[in-house]
Amino acid sequence: MADRHELVGPFPPGSDPESYDKLRRRLLWQLPMGLYLLGSAAGEEKNLMTLNWAMQVATRPKQLAVSVERSALTHRLVAEGGCFALSLVSRQDRAVVRKFVKPAIHDREKKTLNEVAYKTATTGAPIPDLATGYLDCEVRQSLEAGSHTLFLGEVVDAGGGEGSEVLRMEDTRMSYGG
Repeated sequence: MADRHELVGPFPPGSDPESYDKLRRRLLWQLPMGLYLLGSAAGEEKNLMTLNWAMQVATRPKQLAVSVERSALTHRLVAEGGCFALSLVSRQDRAVVRKFVKPAIHDREKKTLNEVAYKTATTGAPIPDLATGYLDCEVRQSLEAGSHTLFLGEVVDAGGGEGSEVLRMEDTRMSYGG
């Protein structure tokens, strides 16, 4: 084991797998990544999850790709519900992303997830009230990618997005992937 991570190949010929794995992880962690809240819904079940692997992949139509670990509750909700909402978070609100590293507690009466108020997107996915902007998507395709699934969603609604700096992975002490 390298640190607490499982070594995953391939490894270049003649390399020390542990040293190479550490180098590769550090380089992957340096890729610029935003840090978002991904809303998902299937029926009455809703969740928000901290996510950093997201990007625009097409302009016609406008499409996003998000990569979600297959063991996550959000994976099941996106697959079953056919939707997701990617919410942008302000750097000032960086502490909130720690609330969503595990499945959220949903209070339907108060309309909160882990005590964070949300509104319901066009697709039914939750959008936290503190979001500086959001992109609401209907899933068009999915692709298995190792431990994750890449969900491609077409943007069907959007809002906000003006005036604040968006949270990035390097704004926190969190690290994921690599």
